[in-house]
Amino acid sequence: MLDKDRELVERIQNPESRNAAFRELMSLYQEKLYSHIRRMVGNHTDADDVLQNTFVKVYRHINKFKGDAKLYTWLYKIASNEALTYLNKETKMRSVTFEPQHAKTGFRPGPDGEEIGHKLKQAIATLPEKQRQVFDLKYFEDLKYEEIAEITGTSVGGLKASYYHAVKKIEAFLTH
Repeated sequence: MLDKDRELVERIQNPESRNAAFRELMSLYQEKLYSHIRRMVGNHTDADDVLQNTFVKVYRHINKFKGDAKLYTWLYKIASNEALTYLNKETKMRSVTFEPQHAKTGFRPGPDGEEIGHKLKQAIATLPEKQRQVFDLKYFEDLKYEEIAEITGTSVGGLKASYYHAVKKIEAFLTH
């Protein structure tokens, strides 16, 4: 763990400096976590809710953080788990109803090249949750496989296979 992260965690774990230090942690990581969550859940309102749940969970469990992993991989793991929990609840609630991705995200292709982004979103939406998460962390967040392994609890070899299959499925979707 980086020295600045260690110092920040120690300040959060200290009751006297906890609130100010936690606000600092939020300002450092909320944009990256929000982007990651948004790509997973698909829309702003749900992403905000999941982000809030993520920070509540971090606040409650920061005293259990021992520094075995990097702080941001720990945060991403919590955010990913919260997003997956949300998606599982959504799937159960919608069980039979199919909702096109553009209806959920509010994203509409336009004449200025948004069509490509829309097609990529559609392709990513077809991936199984695990492949979508690995693709997101590798492609959009540019994390190393070792960091993704810490977040997902998956072996590096398994992650490479998941990423490879995700890329192939996206390529196949985009070429058809």
